[in-house]
Amino acid sequence: MQKRFRLSRSEDFKRVRRTGKSYAHPLVVLVAQASETKEHLKVGIAAGKTTGTAVHRNRAKRLLREAMRTLLPSIASGWDLVLIARPPLVTSTLADTRSALMNVLQRAKLLLVDES
Repeated sequence: MQKRFRLSRSEDFKRVRRTGKSYAHPLVVLVAQASETKEHLKVGIAAGKTTGTAVHRNRAKRLLREAMRTLLPSIASGWDLVLIARPPLVTSTLADTRSALMNVLQRAKLLLVDES
């Protein structure tokens, strides 16, 4: 995922987690909040220790980054998103991860086009 689409500051993560709306899926949790700048889409990815060892957390984050990269053009701009990996994500495939992301994005009404 390109740098301009990343949510990187700790304060931004905290703000989105505190005031955003969350959408849960067995593989991933999406927390969405309208951006203060209303210009770009910013995405932050997190994997807590409940996800597993450092190797598992890194795999989960890589899966989420890659699945999100392919979906970026079809997501509405002006939002700050935080994706939180859940433990089953570690053993899932890229297709499963992409499907889970599409599910939560559709429920959050953030997808511009309906991809099937």
